[in-house]
Amino acid sequence: MSSDRVDSESKVSGNQANIPARIRRALDIDDGDRLRWVLEDDRRVHVEVVRRRSGTFAEFEGYDGDEPTDATAEHDAWGIE
Repeated sequence: MSSDRVDSESKVSGNQANIPARIRRALDIDDGDRLRWVLEDDRRVHVEVVRRRSGTFAEFEGYDGDEPTDATAEHDAWGIE
């Protein structure tokens, strides 16, 4: 990677910096995604985009039992023995 190349710049305000639109589009960065920062010994910085999952229950598979359930009638009793 050449040190002469500048893809984009942004201004730091307080402890925050904007990600330029061109970079966001190129990396497909969306609201809720996180950036993982790695500072190398030679003072170079690597940034990895960590995608958020598509929702709170993205991996929820639901009830897989044999008994029928009625959550609207039984929700208050669940977890009570």
